[in-house]
Amino acid sequence: MKLQEAVRQGAAMLQAGGVPSSRLNAEILLMHAARCDRVQLYAHGERELTDSEWVHYGRYLKERLEGKPAQYITGHQEFWGLDFVVNPSVLIPRPETEVVVETALEILREKSRDGRSCTIADVGTGSGCIAIALATELPEARVIALDQSPEALDTARFNAARLSVESRIAFLRSDLLRISSGEALPTLHVVVSNPPYVSTRDAANLMPEVSKHEPPAAVFAGASGLEVYRRLIPQAAAALTEGGALVLELGYDVEEGVRELLAGHTWKGISWQKDLAGITRVGIVMPSTVDSSPGGTARRVSHDAGRIAH
Repeated sequence: MKLQEAVRQGAAMLQAGGVPSSRLNAEILLMHAARCDRVQLYAHGERELTDSEWVHYGRYLKERLEGKPAQYITGHQEFWGLDFVVNPSVLIPRPETEVVVETALEILREKSRDGRSCTIADVGTGSGCIAIALATELPEARVIALDQSPEALDTARFNAARLSVESRIAFLRSDLLRISSGEALPTLHVVVSNPPYVSTRDAANLMPEVSKHEPPAAVFAGASGLEVYRRLIPQAAAALTEGGALVLELGYDVEEGVRELLAGHTWKGISWQKDLAGITRVGIVMPSTVDSSPGGTARRVSHDAGRIAH
């Protein structure tokens, strides 16, 4: 069978099976099976598939029809113009999360830092997409990638090595901003996070690709969907230096709940950023004070400076 015919047949199968964006999915899976890019797919559409390519393509189509995300089948997802390896231990990077990166960069550039002498923590790094994008844009910054999952940290570290920024990112296991080893973080200028924000009560409303295949700990926050925000906001307020900022990705239905969490406290500033769809996607919180007490989250230490620095 020729490449173009394989695309048409694959797209028809996926469409009949209710898979959205059926032609795009068929193209992605065929390019993976035939080890070619989109230019080759259409410039050489009359090329016959080898037996091996046809077998692999058929298996990929079957997996996609069973609900497995195309990104987990191919093992790749683009984010911020970079190619990330992904697997079921990490959340698949979404285009809307790029708003978090854009917002963090704007904050740092407004403060005329451009990453110099700046320390950024990415809480719940997953594939490392946010941390690596920021390290790519800010070569002089120190970036700390935090996650509770050892498997996710391994994936993030692998991506950082592939994208030549591993030496500028520290990968640490943690419960949000509390390091599992008990060590303390250095002074932070920006904390960024795309935390779990889906309520467990909404599990039945999610697409099967998400509810059955992506890591539950990266998707579900708890009964309200606000549990992680409730813990992370005060931790970040204590860890940030004066003038620092917490940049949070928001789910489409958690803005009101996050506003309520922030009400009743004194903040230097709170602002909101919409994505291209007009949905409030990012909350920016600037604490008015910093807890620098010996027992505080932002306790200053020097014994691990070499590990966390460049």
